Amino acid sequence: MICVTVARGRHRMVLVEHQMLADQKIPLTELRLDFLTRAVELPRLLRDRPTPVVITCRRPKDGGRWRYSEDQRMMVLRTGIAMGAEYVDLEWDVATKIPRFGDTKRIVSYHNFQETPENLPAIWEKMKALDPDVIKIATMANSPEDNWTTLGITRDADVPTIAFCMGDIGVPSRILCGKFGAPFTYAAISSEKQLAPGQISFDKMRTTYRYDEIKKSTKILGVIADPVVHSMSPVIHNACLHADGLDMIYLPFRVPSEKLEEFIEQCAKFDITGLSVTIPHKEKILRLVNDIDNHVSAVKACNTVLFRGALRKGVNTDIGAAMYSLKKALGVEQDAKKPFAEKRALILGGGGVAKAIAWGLMDAGARVYVSSRNPQQAHEIAVDLKIESVDWGNRHSTKCDILVNGTPVGMFPNMNETPFPLTGLREGMVVFDTIYNPQNTLLIKNARDAGCQIVTGSEMFVRQAGMQYKLFTGKDANLELMAETLKRAINPAKY
Repeated sequence: MICVTVARGRHRMVLVEHQMLADQKIPLTELRLDFLTRAVELPRLLRDRPTPVVITCRRPKDGGRWRYSEDQRMMVLRTGIAMGAEYVDLEWDVATKIPRFGDTKRIVSYHNFQETPENLPAIWEKMKALDPDVIKIATMANSPEDNWTTLGITRDADVPTIAFCMGDIGVPSRILCGKFGAPFTYAAISSEKQLAPGQISFDKMRTTYRYDEIKKSTKILGVIADPVVHSMSPVIHNACLHADGLDMIYLPFRVPSEKLEEFIEQCAKFDITGLSVTIPHKEKILRLVNDIDNHVSAVKACNTVLFRGALRKGVNTDIGAAMYSLKKALGVEQDAKKPFAEKRALILGGGGVAKAIAWGLMDAGARVYVSSRNPQQAHEIAVDLKIESVDWGNRHSTKCDILVNGTPVGMFPNMNETPFPLTGLREGMVVFDTIYNPQNTLLIKNARDAGCQIVTGSEMFVRQAGMQYKLFTGKDANLELMAETLKRAINPAKY
């Protein structure tokens, strides 16, 4: 189940938010008493409580805001127990000072906002000796490996344990701790009211990740990137997984480049069966797979990895999705052999997606040029694919029928930027922006005003995700559901 935290300065607002959570069928509420700006009035908060509660009063060194004496804090916690609160949270160094009483269950907790210490299993053993009903461990993730450390502790515990990591890297452990045996996880009341780094809102926990449906048998999919926080892949994949009733969950994994190999080595151990791969890992992942498809072989960039026993298969769905979208825009038959013969195409960017689309267009008969803000990247792509590179400063002077933006220029939140000047656009050109957030980038807006044919990044993004979904699950993706879910996620105010 999900425990949602209420942390307000006034008793009245605590009561209002607590009732709101009850109306939304939240089964357990944590009351953060250390946020109250006046003396704590527990009878007022507990007398007619609409849900079971966890009483927490956190010290500043543990991430809290308690401003009075430690003796007063101890008295508040004892009072919560005496009044029959369902749970009381006791830091592990004070747990022996507050005895068990009545039916109140003891959560013995440990917080570390700097790291996930190597001796965490030994810390858990010490906590076990403090008469807990539940052990809670929250540590900072500085490496993806830290997630597996906390989840492993949860999985192997013989006392109910909630162990997860904080921070962007730690997000998956908050979602997966239930799969590994945690009695509940914690969530923020909204995305604007996170109380710890990486905390997820209860709405996202319940609707995007469907936490309460995750079981021990649930298989894991995900996207690896750095950063990953703005990825919409979890939203659209999870919508399809739920619609198809599959026992799978798709998560965002922030994986720094130097930790990529370490992460991949752990995947099979933790039921990860497939990954989407994006910046900056599309090329680096190649040394960690042992089988590749023809597209990966051609462009040496991989956006999908499948785990099947000892097999790690690398696939590229960017090429097929991009070519489908461009053929559709030009009204070309999808099975045409050389649909872009006699077309000139300019690719902006030096990363994996730019290289993939460059190869796809070249293979479809186009004469292709590549230009990057990093001239070395453009040169390497040009040499590898035997195409021409163009200096970034001269890109607007290159006559082309097809313009493709494979750079992040114009991506949220830098939406007032464009990688190509308006003066370089002409009527009849096909302009394809691979950015999907926002859907209408400044480049797309300018291209539309100039009378160009346009292909949005959302079209390619949904199609390549649909191809991945088929590889992950064996089922055809509902592309309309994916597209609609993406629109709602990018522009929630419109829906």
